[in-house]
Amino acid sequence: MNHAPRPAPSPATVIRSGPLNWVQQWHWYERTVPAPRRVNPTPLADHCHVPPPATVADVHRALAALTVRHEALRTTVDPLRPVQHVHRADWAPLPVDTVDVPVASADTLEAATAALAALPIDPERDPPWLARVLLEAGEPRAVVLAAHHVVIDGWGLAVLLDQLHDLLRGTGAPANTPAHPLDAADDQDPERARAAEREWLTRLADNPTCVLAPFGGRDDGEGRHRLQHRSVEAYDDLDRVARRHRVSPEIAMLAALAHDVAARTGEHRFLASVVVSNRARAALRSSIGVRALTVPVQIDLRPGAGFGEVAASVAAASAAAYRHGRWRPAELVAAQARTDRRRGVVTVPTIEYNCYSWPRDYLVPAPNTAPGGAATWISSAPDEPCDTLYVDFSRDGGAVTLDVTVGDHLLDAGQAAALPARLCAFLRALADGDERALPAHRLTPPAPGWWRAPQGWVCLPRVADVVRGHPGVLDATVTPDEDATAKGGAPHLVVHARTAPGVTPGDLHVHVLDHLGEVPGLLAPGRYVLLPAAPGSGRLPDLPRATTGGPETPQLPARPPATDAERALAAAVTAVGPPDPPARAGGRDAVDMNRCLADHGITLIAVPRLLALLHRSGFTGIASDELAGTASLGHLAGALEPLPPRVHRGGENSP
Repeated sequence: MNHAPRPAPSPATVIRSGPLNWVQQWHWYERTVPAPRRVNPTPLADHCHVPPPATVADVHRALAALTVRHEALRTTVDPLRPVQHVHRADWAPLPVDTVDVPVASADTLEAATAALAALPIDPERDPPWLARVLLEAGEPRAVVLAAHHVVIDGWGLAVLLDQLHDLLRGTGAPANTPAHPLDAADDQDPERARAAEREWLTRLADNPTCVLAPFGGRDDGEGRHRLQHRSVEAYDDLDRVARRHRVSPEIAMLAALAHDVAARTGEHRFLASVVVSNRARAALRSSIGVRALTVPVQIDLRPGAGFGEVAASVAAASAAAYRHGRWRPAELVAAQARTDRRRGVVTVPTIEYNCYSWPRDYLVPAPNTAPGGAATWISSAPDEPCDTLYVDFSRDGGAVTLDVTVGDHLLDAGQAAALPARLCAFLRALADGDERALPAHRLTPPAPGWWRAPQGWVCLPRVADVVRGHPGVLDATVTPDEDATAKGGAPHLVVHARTAPGVTPGDLHVHVLDHLGEVPGLLAPGRYVLLPAAPGSGRLPDLPRATTGGPETPQLPARPPATDAERALAAAVTAVGPPDPPARAGGRDAVDMNRCLADHGITLIAVPRLLALLHRSGFTGIASDELAGTASLGHLAGALEPLPPRVHRGGENSP
């Protein structure tokens, strides 16, 4: 159905406006991604207890006071531009309701938090947060808060709950004035931004992809496992290890995780996506605005290195990642996607690592947690598989907590449960003085069907299945080029495909590229050899190679738009892109449909405007997250659909 757009908030309530900061821009784009595909949960949600004798009226007064204190609680964002608007404190009613519960148990609080997080928040027109008071026998027992990630981050939500809890206890708000999102001037120096992009493209140029995929677990990828492991003993062990090697506990745990991955897989160079929070100053520590940033950390370890060297390497890489990641993150993502497409791979971080550095003493302790031991719970769901190992780390109430999310094709349930226990045992050995040198070779063999290419791990049967899915391909086999390796050349894949007339190697290459972001363990082979469907027609000659700095891939000719949908997409690309991107070789208005959006210089910031232009041209059908991938423009245009005609209230079609 086509609904009339809702009116935006009245400009009369806006007291100041300004650009989104360099972290908010990512979440501003991400709000357009369908919820099941989002990397970061939106909205964030958590809860705190209501200390007696506080009443529901006290909760309302405390939330009103926090709304006055924090501009983020009364901020909206522009739908088409990375701009935020701060409103008066009384511009909208407090988004608070109450729910009666039989008992405010830990399970009830968990369910209530999940239920509030599932409610939609419109950051363009409404307050970017929701609150729910849980009543037991008519008395308030807990407050659940949910916040949209474009305005408030995870640290900020914890700060908000801490301050709410303090107000309900009667201790009042902190004396210092918090820094608001618009107080941070745009400090992105263009030259430093360009240097950061060059640095990261160099560091990521030969990074292997998804190194955990071949090791253990089932390869059907039909489930994911979520587990939490709490250990009181590991708290002191981690503290001793961090002090000995002069790093933070967060870095020490990431180094232990990197050591485990390298030892088990034999991969000493891989990517970790790390969430860091820039709150070094006191004013920022009490701010609820978005400061946390996900940065790509290039981990490069030396075989045989002791843990001290591993920890120092991880610390240096994390510091470099933060410095480079803070400059123009949207442009960096697009540039990385452009490089990935040329290499024919999708760079998937091996580890997603999130550090919760705030104390959350008001939360209900995990049930059945032994005073000095560990407790683990695990749940499995037939969810979309994870291509990455997600590990959330926190030190709450004298215990180390590891939350792990992992897909079946990475680790099965037993291996997932063993991972945090193995890490805690590793910390105990390190605390006792063991340096645990990093082995030079992997401890776990790869699963059948997987092969290590220079770009990363590849699943040969999956590449063959994707090639067979192209129209006109009757059969296909995928094999490593052993002759090239024996002669000293770089190993690469060769696809032998039996095809009907008219299918070209370039067609197969584009087809595989269009599936890069959809199939784990897939990369574009370096050579495509076509065999005719009818015997006796001979073999087609080998393709010329294109040198792109990565694996050799066929050089594809440029293709102009041919259909109405392609012309509409090309016009939108021209409108939102830079004046002279590299892919536009045929003139200012020429758009190559064989290349992806990143090749044309389209950044994440431009995605909402591009979608709006397509809608204005009468087309829909593309999800915003598809535009951040490596699919060609021709592939994207093929998914476009005409908008349904609008219907007037009288039932007649609009002209």
